[in-house]
Amino acid sequence: MLLALKDVNTYYGQIHILQGVSLDVAEGELVCLLGGNASGKSTTLKTILGLVAPRSGSVVFDGEDVTRASTSRRIERGMAIVPENRRLFSPMTVTENLEMGAYRRSGDLRAAFERVYDLFPLLADRRSQLAGTMSGGEQQMVAVGRALMSEPRLLLMDEPSMGLAPILVERSFEIIQAVHEAGVAVLVVEQNANMALSVADRGYVLQTGRIALTDRADALRENDDLRKAYLGR
Repeated sequence: MLLALKDVNTYYGQIHILQGVSLDVAEGELVCLLGGNASGKSTTLKTILGLVAPRSGSVVFDGEDVTRASTSRRIERGMAIVPENRRLFSPMTVTENLEMGAYRRSGDLRAAFERVYDLFPLLADRRSQLAGTMSGGEQQMVAVGRALMSEPRLLLMDEPSMGLAPILVERSFEIIQAVHEAGVAVLVVEQNANMALSVADRGYVLQTGRIALTDRADALRENDDLRKAYLGR
């Protein structure tokens, strides 16, 4: 497994947020983590990145126990994140935003740029445009491209549909699928279960800090409890 959380318990003070959470992502796999507000999705992501430390359990990435490792160590090992609401540098150009994703790399970045431009040809045409003047869908491409500049083995995506119009939500998940098809493992943290399950290989459902369901994405889409709770059917 590329990423494995094993019986993770994470607290904020005395509040037990993640309660025995175990999940994994294989090399090249697209996995979604679903859940409503206050389910523990964001805390799971922060635990994976090392922004909060679990009180017990382990986080293993690419065979290395990184439970106590710094966030920078995990990024060096091959994690990257597309944060909620994209968080681009609006006054900067597309090229400058992409360069920020490669800040830990040295040497020639041409190969990294070409990889991003092959995936998102629009960005090659808009490389001099200010990021803040782009549409929501275009900004999502920049945010994903910025993360890919570090050539990650695992891309973490935090609520990629947040704040997007319905038509842009669909485009956002097309972008995620394109990244997956390019061979990058992806963990998508999402509330939009229908869209996430439409592109994922597998999924987990988090409820009040516990994994309530896990299965293949197609099986989860047909799960009666999930359909009632998340899919509106």
